[in-house]
Amino acid sequence: MADVSLHMPHSDGLRRDGRLERLRLFGLSSPALLMVLVVLVIPVGWLFYVSFIGANGQFSLENYERMIERKSYYRIFVTTFQVSFLTTGLCILIGYPLAYFMSQLPNRWANIALITVLVPFWTSLLVRTYAWLVLLQKQGLVNQWAISLGVWDEPIKIVHNMTGTLIGMVHIMLPFLILPVYNAMKAIDHDYLKAASNLGASPRRAFWTVFFPLSAPGLLAGSLMVFVLCLGFFVTPAVLGGGKVIMVSMKIVSNIELFVNWGAASALGVVLLVLTVAILWVASRFTSLSNMTGGGH
Repeated sequence: MADVSLHMPHSDGLRRDGRLERLRLFGLSSPALLMVLVVLVIPVGWLFYVSFIGANGQFSLENYERMIERKSYYRIFVTTFQVSFLTTGLCILIGYPLAYFMSQLPNRWANIALITVLVPFWTSLLVRTYAWLVLLQKQGLVNQWAISLGVWDEPIKIVHNMTGTLIGMVHIMLPFLILPVYNAMKAIDHDYLKAASNLGASPRRAFWTVFFPLSAPGLLAGSLMVFVLCLGFFVTPAVLGGGKVIMVSMKIVSNIELFVNWGAASALGVVLLVLTVAILWVASRFTSLSNMTGGGH
């Protein structure tokens, strides 16, 4: 009994210190929590609320029913996912070999190559998009060079369609794939490849059985980043698509600017947000967050 009574004040003091520490941590994190509440939680909550307000100002499901009934909304979502998938696929085909080439360079040249990848970030997105519009039009440099080289005989239409949209979006999204893939590749210990070579593996087999699996988390992270960003993209498809490639973001803008229908625009935003969260959740089932950032080798 004496031992128990001696330890009770000590345990009470530990519990009190623990409560004080938790209060201090909450006090330190409260500004960040308040910012998240103001910047994220309240706007998203308002978005959900407005999406259920009908044209008569009453609570209604008409905004969601309209999306189900009208086939135009279905085509818009199909186009959005089609553009996102194609852009992501093209970024993988171009970005993975480029990231591999950069990872094999000496540090000095790799840093120079990395700077060239980052250069587009220093230019306005709108400027880059209109630059592609100038290059890809019928009297643009691409058609002129192709005709002078004999690639084709007369100007072809490579803008204001899906082709021009994909060219512009791949150019803008490519750095978002290269950076995480390059980071994952630089973190790979080359002793693994030497060990595979000593065990009799050819360079090709060592790449596919050792190097590629270790770089896959970075590839997944970059692909997911590109795909999610493409889902909500507006400027490039609006300019280079010429009104023929309509994505969800463009429909949201038209609902507000042309029809002043905040409910319909909010419902589209909610559906796109739910789909994005679902995609992220599915991706998290296949790999952990540390692996997606390239740190889970």
